[in-house]
Order: sequence, then structure tokens, then C-alpha cells
Amino acid sequence: MYQALYRTYRPEVFEEILGQEHIVKILKNQIKTDSVSHAYLFCGTRGTGKTTTARILAKGLNCLADSEGPCGKCASCLSIKEGTFMDVIEMDAASNNGVENIRELRESVKYPPAIGRKKIYIIDEVHMLSTEAFNALLKTLEEPPEYVVFILATTEPQKLPATILSRCMRLDFRRVSENTLVSGMKAICRDKGIDVSEDALRLIAANADGSVRDGLSILDQCLSGGQSRVTRDDVLEFLGTSGIETFIEMTDFVLSGKTAEAILLLSNVLVDGKDVRQFIRDWLSHYRGLLISKFVKDAADILNISSENAERLKEQSDKIDIGEINYAIVEISKTMADAKWSTQPRVLLELCIVKLSESSMRKEISVHTPRRSEPIQKHSIKEEPAVLQTQAQNTEAEETDLILQELDEGRQSTGADAKTQNAPVDTQILNRQAEPEKKMDLDLLWHRVFEDGENFKTSFNLIRSGTRLISIDDKYFFVQASNSLKLRYLKENASTLEDLMEKHTGMRRQLKCGEEGSAIPGTDGGEIPDSLHKANKSKSETDIEALKALAESELGIEIDIE
Repeated sequence: MYQALYRTYRPEVFEEILGQEHIVKILKNQIKTDSVSHAYLFCGTRGTGKTTTARILAKGLNCLADSEGPCGKCASCLSIKEGTFMDVIEMDAASNNGVENIRELRESVKYPPAIGRKKIYIIDEVHMLSTEAFNALLKTLEEPPEYVVFILATTEPQKLPATILSRCMRLDFRRVSENTLVSGMKAICRDKGIDVSEDALRLIAANADGSVRDGLSILDQCLSGGQSRVTRDDVLEFLGTSGIETFIEMTDFVLSGKTAEAILLLSNVLVDGKDVRQFIRDWLSHYRGLLISKFVKDAADILNISSENAERLKEQSDKIDIGEINYAIVEISKTMADAKWSTQPRVLLELCIVKLSESSMRKEISVHTPRRSEPIQKHSIKEEPAVLQTQAQNTEAEETDLILQELDEGRQSTGADAKTQNAPVDTQILNRQAEPEKKMDLDLLWHRVFEDGENFKTSFNLIRSGTRLISIDDKYFFVQASNSLKLRYLKENASTLEDLMEKHTGMRRQLKCGEEGSAIPGTDGGEIPDSLHKANKSKSETDIEALKALAESELGIEIDIE
């Protein structure tokens, strides 16, 4: 009868255990010095060797050979391997979790071992025991007979009562590294005479997520295909996932706002039989690759991909803003969590694609800063009805977004003459001193400064909410803070603010700042009076209210301005 690889190649001695050297060292030394604990608690994720190590420890305590660990060849070791050794009792707590089962165990503890030196009780998935069962086990676990050793194994130690934890020697099993898994699978493939490429083994190890059993199960599935050589593409097919080309194309569609193309690509992938949940996990891994490629020059080893694919990731990551990567990772992670319990994960993924695509389009519109050679077409108050009538043909959501955009633009256009309206924002800023009658939108300029600033310094939020740009000239820009704390943050970040203002206006200016209610030092030693600040604020608020009323009248909706 055929046995799965993880059963056929189950370690029989300490030296064969993969990735748990720290535990092997402890147990071998305890057997050698005859200082074995009366109760052990083996903790760790699935497939890391908890039950296997428990059996090997049982062999070591009953081995007939004189060695630090089990020999694997004596009658006791072979009997334990076959599961016929009378003094090693394995109990599955998931199906034997009642107090009656523990009472039976307590009764059997009274009898000494029939064959070996020690009587071993291995209780797997011990966290599944009921509260009453734990209470019944306490006294026996604390003071068992000298010939009894308890080995408790669990994947969730946090569910165990503190009274149980305090009575056991706890050993935590780590996830096995990918390199260790690859070397172990190579040995198995050589033993079976099957050629498996290095890329294929590394892909299997990456999907095993540190679990030896999961890795061998995937390898077993790939070898069952009957091929003389297993490649990376074969593993991708068995896993039901896609190659990096698919995720690069999907990401490009999303970033360019091509929602329809992205959804059609997803449909084609799923028609080929790929698993939607696996696709979500792999797409998240792709964005992780983009994030790492943005900071690591050669990320091939970290991401476990070929140098060619690493170069393609690097090329795509250079085109993406760090904020977009962050937003995508958060959204895909939420989708993955929701899809785990959903009967319609495809719908959730399609919704995620729409969100990411629409977000990219909105950001492109809102963050776009016009070049000097591209004049901004603005509308005065009298021109607004015609503009709003055209916008009313769109959907309600689009109308609201466009009106809010017009409100921002209206701040720049209100009160300016026809000649000024067709001039670029940056030109208005630079020519402000020469033409003092021109009115620029200081709020919009300040908003754009912070959109850039928050991408690399989150503490900018502390400044943004309580400051206003109130004036600007050829040498200085003047900022008003609502309180002393905001003023202090302004001064601490003066250099960064000056850099950002230079980026948006094309000229280096020095920051001048002061607290609201007081005067701000001027350029020539004079002062800009607080009355000017209030006048500017009053004028701006009047313009906004006029545009808001006009928009509500044309569209028949209520608009809130923050």
C-alpha cells in the first residue's frame, strides 16, 4: 500500500529532524544525563515535527542501545515505530476530550511499564480538552510516578490553562526555513530518482510556509503527475496559481485605471482553473515584492525569484508611489481575510480590483500638478452654471467629485481677471509681487505641499490640521499656526516645508511663521498684521459659500465642505 511522502520519510532519530536543532540539543542532553522532565509541552505550527519528536523522545527513553538518543534499530525502537509498543500511549485530545477519558488515563498511570524503562503518554492537540478534563489531569501531571513521562503537543498554547503551562517544560518548535526544506526535498527526490528543478523546489518551500508536512504534501502531488522532470510551471499548475507575468499585467491595469481589462484578465485566469483565494495570496505577495524592490537593490534572494523576474519587479516598482503600494497591500489583505469565510470570494476580489483602479484614477486627477506650459482653464462664478450643467450628465457619485474639484478651482479663479484665469498656478505665485492685484489659491498650494509631505513623513498630519498659508512673496512664505504646539512643529520641519514649497513654486523661499492672534515677522523687519489674516480667511470663506450654494442649486444635492 502506497504511503504519503511525509509518512514514508518521517524522521526516526534525532539527527533526521529538520530545523529544530535547539530542541534536539536539549532532549539529547537530558537523555544522556538522565535528567528528563516528567512533563513536556511541545508548541508550534502544524507540520514542524511535534508528534514526530515526541515519538523519537519515547524511543530514546526506552532504547536498548547505549547512546545519547535512539538507535532506531533495536526491538524497542522498531516496536515504537510500528505503534505496537505497549508503554507508549498516544491519545488524540480532539476526539478524546472528555473528563471520562482523562479518568481512564489516570487509572492506567498507576501500572508500571510492561516492557520498557519509561511509560510515555503522548497527548496530541491537548488544547482541545475540556475544562473538566484539564482539572482532572492537574494532580497527575504535577506529581506522576517516576516511570511516567507526559508529552503534550499543541498548535495553540494560549488556549491552555496557566495551571497546565506551569507544570510542563515548554519547547517551542520554529517554522522550518526554506533552505532547509529545499535540501530535505532534494534528498527525497534523489532517493526516488526524480528530477525536480531548483526553482520548483523553492516555490514548493515558499508555499509550505515553514511546514515540512505541507511541503512534502505539495511535492507528493507534483510527483504523482508521472513526469520525468518537474519544473516551476508544473508546480504553479498543481498549486492553482499564476506566474509573475499575470500579476505584473494585473497591477499595470489597476494602476492605469483600466478596470474592465483587469476584471477580464481575472476572468481568464479563473477560467483556466486557478483558485481565487490562491490568486489573492499571490497578488498580495506581488505587492510585497514591489515594496521590497523599492528599497532593496537586489531583491532576488529575499523574494525567492529569478534575477530576471526581480528586475521586472524593480522596473514596475519604480513607476509606483509608495502610498499606492501601501493602500493596495491594505485593501488586498482585507479582501483575503474576508474571502477566507466567504462563499463568493471572486466577488470580493473583483470589488477590490474596482477599488484599487478607481483609487488610482482619483489620485491621478487630484495630485496632478500642471506644468508651466499647460495653463489651467478656470471658470468665474458666472460661468459655473454651464460647467455644472455638463457635469450633471454623469453619475451622482461622479457629479459630487467633480463639484468638489470645482470648489477647489473656484478658490483660485474667484476675484481674478480674465487674463489671470488662464495663467498657470506656478506663474501666478512667481509673479505675485509684480502684480499684487492677482489672487492665488494659497489653500490649494498648501494642500499640495502636504500631499507630498505625508508620503515620507507621517508627522506632517500634526501640522496640516492647524496651520494656514496666508501670504507669499519672492523671498518668504508666511504660515499661521492655531496654537503654540503647531508653531513648534512648523519650526522643527521648516527645512522640509521650504523644500516642498520650492518643488511646487520653482523658487526657494524661507518660512516665516507665527501663532494665531499675533503678528508674523515680515520680510523687511516689519510685520504682517493679524487683520490681514482674518480678511483673507473671510474672503475665502465667502467665495466657497457662493460656489457651494450654486452647486447645490444646480444638482439638487447637499454638499458638506470640510
